[in-house]
Amino acid sequence: MKSVIRTAAGGPEVLQFVERPVPEPGPGEVRVRVHVSGVNPTDWRSRRRALPPGTAEQVPHQDGAGVIDAVGPGVEPSRAGQRVWIWEAAWERPWGTAQQYTLVPDAHAVELPGRAPFELGAALGIPALTAHRALTVRDGGPGHIAPGTLRERTVLVAGGAGAVGNAAIQLARWAGARVVTTVSGPAKAALARAAGAEKAVDYRAQDAAAEIRAFAPDGVDIVVEVAPGANAALDVAVAAPGAVVAYYSGGEDEHLRVPVLTTLPANLRWQGVFVYTVPPEAKRQAVADVAAAVRAGALRVGEEAGLPLHRFALEHAADAHAALEEGGLVGKVLLDIP
Repeated sequence: MKSVIRTAAGGPEVLQFVERPVPEPGPGEVRVRVHVSGVNPTDWRSRRRALPPGTAEQVPHQDGAGVIDAVGPGVEPSRAGQRVWIWEAAWERPWGTAQQYTLVPDAHAVELPGRAPFELGAALGIPALTAHRALTVRDGGPGHIAPGTLRERTVLVAGGAGAVGNAAIQLARWAGARVVTTVSGPAKAALARAAGAEKAVDYRAQDAAAEIRAFAPDGVDIVVEVAPGANAALDVAVAAPGAVVAYYSGGEDEHLRVPVLTTLPANLRWQGVFVYTVPPEAKRQAVADVAAAVRAGALRVGEEAGLPLHRFALEHAADAHAALEEGGLVGKVLLDIP
């Protein structure tokens, strides 16, 4: 089978396009014929780190979509032939989705409805599960996302044109929240509105705090934050009492500085979100809720849904990594698997 691997840490050039044998699923595993592989920032960041001890090679990418073509012992045989989306394929495992066939634990291959395209399935995983966690860690809940669970709540999504931001907007709107987002220009504002944001604030051209407060005079209840260091002052200025700032990203040298005495009375919560180590029960709830949102048609991809798709062939995986790492693309990077 055709596969992309790395045997060392480094830039995109360490990715190799090779032929490998088709693997056989072990106990509790399914083998998926991958149609589309999703590329996330965590993929290029992990590529720059050393392989785990005892690992000779690694197939990158956590997310993907395809069809189960074989099951291992202990897996329901009827799963063979099922269309699925994959999450966390390569977390502490050698098998990612940047290849024609991959092995994942049974629970990591989630049924994808027939009307949902493979590119949607490949764009779920890390972005959607991260967004779900950010939307569900506020004190008092909700602990899950479904229609009505965020009714009467206001959500601020920082960077609404990104993959996590897009998923957060769509999930929050499905749950009944009012959503405002910050973006860095008119084109990104249009994408955020296409995703469902009711207000998009261009922080480079507008007074972001004043605009957000005009939309939410009592403050926002949940902040889905992509840049906590840069945006801490804004988040404090617009947060409602008891709000949570759930941050999932930031630069290597970024520091979060918060004025302690002026924020204590509001009981603000600052919550890190690292999807790989989210508690198991919360992870199971996130997977179930994202699957329900897909079945309901509440999650979409493409420019009309605020998430343009940038597609590369499998053999050009290095180009896909370079494009994502350089930061020039707005939307979702995908690999089409031959």
